Amino acid sequence: MKTSHLLAILLMSFSIQTAVAQQQDDWPNLKKFREANAAVGLPAANEKRVVFMGNSITEGWLNLSPDFFKGKPYVNRGIGGQTTPQMLLRFRADVVALKPKVVVLLCGINDIAGNTGPSTLEMIEDNIASMTEIALSNNIKVVLSSVLPAYDFPWRPNMEPAPKVIALNKWIKAYAAEKKVVYVDYFSAMVDERQGMKSIYTSDEVHPNKLGYSVMEPLVEKAIQTALKK
Repeated sequence: MKTSHLLAILLMSFSIQTAVAQQQDDWPNLKKFREANAAVGLPAANEKRVVFMGNSITEGWLNLSPDFFKGKPYVNRGIGGQTTPQMLLRFRADVVALKPKVVVLLCGINDIAGNTGPSTLEMIEDNIASMTEIALSNNIKVVLSSVLPAYDFPWRPNMEPAPKVIALNKWIKAYAAEKKVVYVDYFSAMVDERQGMKSIYTSDEVHPNKLGYSVMEPLVEKAIQTALKK
């Protein structure tokens, strides 16, 4: 076996072991933003802080379109790969404790992919409802995001997620109306004829590219302003 191949295998093995150890030690990854949360502190007087809570789609937003966050009271608390139960466990530390005016919640696709085990739509809905209720009980206005279109998962192919995404979005929209919170519909602006994401907006069927984020940004800005006026 070539040394380079052996090194690649060892590095992959180390990465897997590290990820497993992290999940065993801190399943919701509360450590990730602990120092950052302490540093950001409480909002200034009249600051209209907004926390973006989510998975890799939220985390990648800051990486691919950093200008969207610059000069604004926006705090990104996305963690790649996370599911709604993990987000629920860190919701108080990464959202409530920061005392935002608004939380933008974008989640669910990793649950559909089974990242932390099999998950029914009802389980996802329960977790979204719980996070919404926690926010509202702490006087935080809520923007519930549609799940983005997904035709296939590159890390877990042939799961046919599109029908589940559509069903989950139908529930999120109805629940937002029931709770009188804002619903932002990225799905309709980005979906193609297969019920997946338009290829111009993604390179892997799931995650937006910079152009994809440019479609999302005016939609969420409008949703945030609507939420602030409620």
